[in-house]
Amino acid sequence: MTPHTVVACCQLAPRVGDVAHNREISLQAIHNAARQGAQVIVLPELMQSGYVFTDHAHALNLAETATGATVSAWCEAARALDIVIVAGFCERLDSTRVSNSAALIDVNGVQAIYRKAHLWDQEKHIFTPGNEPPPVVQTRFGLIGMMICFDLEFPEWVRLPALAGAELLCAPVNWPASPRPVSERPCEVVRVQANAAVNRMFIAACDRTGTERNVDWVGGSVIVDADGYPLAGPLETPSNGPAMILATLDLKQARHKRISALNHVHADRRTDLYDSARRA
Repeated sequence: MTPHTVVACCQLAPRVGDVAHNREISLQAIHNAARQGAQVIVLPELMQSGYVFTDHAHALNLAETATGATVSAWCEAARALDIVIVAGFCERLDSTRVSNSAALIDVNGVQAIYRKAHLWDQEKHIFTPGNEPPPVVQTRFGLIGMMICFDLEFPEWVRLPALAGAELLCAPVNWPASPRPVSERPCEVVRVQANAAVNRMFIAACDRTGTERNVDWVGGSVIVDADGYPLAGPLETPSNGPAMILATLDLKQARHKRISALNHVHADRRTDLYDSARRA
């Protein structure tokens, strides 16, 4: 494992339905980030297809398998550049089902596919939810876990890769913009920081930009350290075009879960009380 890991979030503007365009801009972003030293590159949720589908049939028509043209192109880039890529795509499961998925790819190809377990709003009418926990993959740059967007809203789900040893959690996201008080950070960014802090785990959340069928986005890509403080971002440039954030992480910090001489963020959990509360 390398002593420090350089991580990039590439905040891009995929076009729903234009798979060839989305593949091309993702590859351009990957090569640009690698030229700037990135070893782990995170792309947005549903980068391959775009997000705002008209219906299930529309998504099914755009979907690709994990051996399709887009993931294969990402595999080729990872192999050529000796990097790790975590990116979202609309995955065809069979002739009738699609999943909101993400692939973790390294020099040897696809190492894991994660299928979003917690579906947001209209996603429930389109995607088959995943039923497997977030994978944690040993890469030469560190132990990397992944999940997708709304999954981050469920602290018990984020806890799973942390307990499995993830040092860095990569999250492709599409955060729709919503009103918030002046000067307040987006709640999505706050939750990323909180999840990182309570698990002492680095998190890289890569949002998107570009209005899509009247939907705007937070554009809040952020990379946070194991104490929950931003190392890069949040960008919050939804209307200013594509952008990238880059940060150098000392992932060994995520292996140390003590926050005082007598406190450990995982060992101090009172699971006996939580279990009895569920039984009550």
